[in-house]
Amino acid sequence: MKSVWSSLKWLYPGMRVKRWLLLVPVGAFGIVVGVMLLANIRVFEYLDNASRYAFLRFGIHLDQPATYIPIGAGLVLVGLVLIFVALRQVVRSILSVVNPSARDKLADVIFQRRYLSQGQRIVVIGGGTGLSTMLRGLKQHTSNIVAIVTVTDDGGSSGTLHRELGMLPPGDIRNCLVALADEEPLMTELFQHRFNGGTGSLQGHSFGNLLIAAMTNITGDFERAVKETSKILAIRGRVLPSTIDNVTLHAELEDGTLADGETNIAKAPQRIRHIFLLPADVRPLDEALQAVRYASAIVIGPGSVYTSIIPNLLVKGIPEAIAASDATKIFVCNVMTQPGETDGFTASDHVRAVASHADRRLFNYVLVNRQIPKLELLEKYREQGAEFVLPDIDKIREAGFRVVIGDFINQTEVVRHDPQSLADAILRLI
Repeated sequence: MKSVWSSLKWLYPGMRVKRWLLLVPVGAFGIVVGVMLLANIRVFEYLDNASRYAFLRFGIHLDQPATYIPIGAGLVLVGLVLIFVALRQVVRSILSVVNPSARDKLADVIFQRRYLSQGQRIVVIGGGTGLSTMLRGLKQHTSNIVAIVTVTDDGGSSGTLHRELGMLPPGDIRNCLVALADEEPLMTELFQHRFNGGTGSLQGHSFGNLLIAAMTNITGDFERAVKETSKILAIRGRVLPSTIDNVTLHAELEDGTLADGETNIAKAPQRIRHIFLLPADVRPLDEALQAVRYASAIVIGPGSVYTSIIPNLLVKGIPEAIAASDATKIFVCNVMTQPGETDGFTASDHVRAVASHADRRLFNYVLVNRQIPKLELLEKYREQGAEFVLPDIDKIREAGFRVVIGDFINQTEVVRHDPQSLADAILRLI
């Protein structure tokens, strides 16, 4: 009974749908009469006045079977048109209030979402700008994406919120949410807006980080805060932290000394020998393990090897789930080295660093870029201590991996993977 009364609300004055809803039974009546005529049922014999008027006004004999087929077909066509127009106008009237921006492109939106919902189930693992760049390409092909993101960042806005509020660092998660967003550009720009130019407490914070912090405070749960923020951006897929436990990243350097925290590790004067988490027994989310279990493809990287990729693989349960999965497993090698973290690394060094931190084989394919950036860009990066990652594919093959080599970079003002080229290469492997 409650649902009936709720349906009657569509007849309230000012709803602007009644006139169009009325066309539906009119169109349906035309279709019924048309079908009857096509079936050679002598309808107009029972409509004597209509037959007489049609003869006097137009000279048409409605009581003759020869006229049944064209009139019947015409009535069916008119009825279908009336119903189509009615339903279209009802939807447009509703959308003009609910979501005006989608009113003129509803068919495109529905088709896109239906198409993407049937896409491959892809799990991506990592963090930083590398991962978010890849997500921008993958979301054009599927909405069945799960990003498992590191939560060990202790620098900048994320580090400040972690220390002051005791919440998990939201920065890498924010970047992935924005990359998967299906909202207006202004909304994504708002999430990435950073407060600069002042000296107050907001200095250096991004709006997206503050929003996730506020959501965490309201819901009392970081995981739920990420889900609610995902709804605001209407993202294509899901973003999950690799763990919801507070954890710190530690590194053992080549000279045996230790560096604590992601920021100190990146600034360490020695090469990194080994990365580990404290506490070491943190657990992953059940949702993350389930996503890995049912994935068609698992993509590790790109991103900072020691501070964005490997930390996820140190969470107990995640590497075991990856190893047990039948999915296509891919490692995406970085295109540039990271100062203080992967100085002098070739492509095989990146592969070796990730593989050495897992006691099992986590991927079979390695995507390596061979396209050399423009000279002016290389010089710009060299000033910052970064170099082009040499594609020494023979060494990777000797280690037992299958190499997919191609031109994967987008040469703009920065050297990064091209989202679409990378997504195409990944989908070809699935």
